[in-house]
Amino acid sequence: MTSAPLKGFRDYTPPDAGARSQIRAQMRAAARRSGFVELETPSVEALDLFTTKSGEEIVRQLWDFTDKGGRHVALVPETTPSLARVYGARAKSEPLPVKWFTVSKLWRFEDPQAGREREFSQFNLDVLGVPGIEAEVEVLATSAAVLDSAGAEGLYTFRINDRALAEGIGRARGMRESAPYFHAVDRFRKSSPDEFRTELGRAGLSSDDARELHELFRSVATGIRPGEAEPFFDRIASPGLDAPAREGLDRLRRILDLAEAAGIVDRIVVDPTVVRGLAYYTSSVFEAFATSGDGRALFGGGRYDHLIELFGGPPTPAVGLAIGDQTLEGLLRQNQRWPDGEPPIDTYVICVREDLRREATRLVRDLRNRGISADADLLGRSFARQLREAARRRARRAWILGLKEAGPDAIVERDLSSGAQREFPRSEARRSE
Repeated sequence: MTSAPLKGFRDYTPPDAGARSQIRAQMRAAARRSGFVELETPSVEALDLFTTKSGEEIVRQLWDFTDKGGRHVALVPETTPSLARVYGARAKSEPLPVKWFTVSKLWRFEDPQAGREREFSQFNLDVLGVPGIEAEVEVLATSAAVLDSAGAEGLYTFRINDRALAEGIGRARGMRESAPYFHAVDRFRKSSPDEFRTELGRAGLSSDDARELHELFRSVATGIRPGEAEPFFDRIASPGLDAPAREGLDRLRRILDLAEAAGIVDRIVVDPTVVRGLAYYTSSVFEAFATSGDGRALFGGGRYDHLIELFGGPPTPAVGLAIGDQTLEGLLRQNQRWPDGEPPIDTYVICVREDLRREATRLVRDLRNRGISADADLLGRSFARQLREAARRRARRAWILGLKEAGPDAIVERDLSSGAQREFPRSEARRSE
């Protein structure tokens, strides 16, 4: 029997498990400050929930099996289809707008790589029932608060685009097949120029049009800052964008305008190569990237206005995004912002003599009942080793029982940062802070 986890899975031991828990708590609190409420969905769903609603890449990576009831099911690879299923069943009773967040463990059978194991977690934000760009800005502004609360402030950039605009750019250059076109554009940064142009050829673009599009994307590879967006918008509109593409262009303009009022416009760039690979996105799409490093996406999302209808719900506009735990962890570690782990305890009760063990246990109980974190030695260690343990646990103070130089019924309180000490009667322990 092996002692190691399966390939693509990780153990999170102390202190990292505590650090992850602390970050999730901070992210949850930030979402709630923005008016989002928590939704929890199952880890296993019917297979067809994903085979008919997700993109080809996710379908290839499904961890699916037949359960003991003969049902074809899958470990959940993404949360949005589950959310759509839940809302579709509750639409008649759910007041709009709906602002939900989820914290979900997910599974995809893919080759493990830096920033992505086969088992991972995502923090999702979704707004349902808002047809205007207010939903996009609300999701992006809240994601900024969530990322900042986790310690990533100043380390990321939002890259935004519109799929209708992206498709219109392709149509203006002879695109006939949207699926291979989106696949090519989505892989622009990972493809060589020849590979990119070959993919575009499969979508119907001539070699000249493919070369022109490659040059366009290469010229704005770092993204377009909002203050410089209009010249770029004029440039892409000049070949003759059709009406749906111009509507997409207008949506981007309005998102940038409202993002300024929301205080996040300085974190945004327009990136015409962001199209997202999932089949259900309908217009606005966005990703967050680290401003430095390997360029892996911290989150992806966009508008999915038709997904709820596929689950028997009414037509419902919707916008959402998902923040990956492992890429966020990598970003924080690279920038020395990963937390120390479990929060420090407040009080470590040290028992110098064994006959005071019961008294030490009572003190720990009383402190915990008052909402103060407290602990004590369970191994009968020496005074010096108990002090070392208190320091390892980053305790604020030690309460010491049984010191020879102290009174027989006294507690010696030692500040473990400064070393300062004071003595007080055990009868005052309940009032001591």
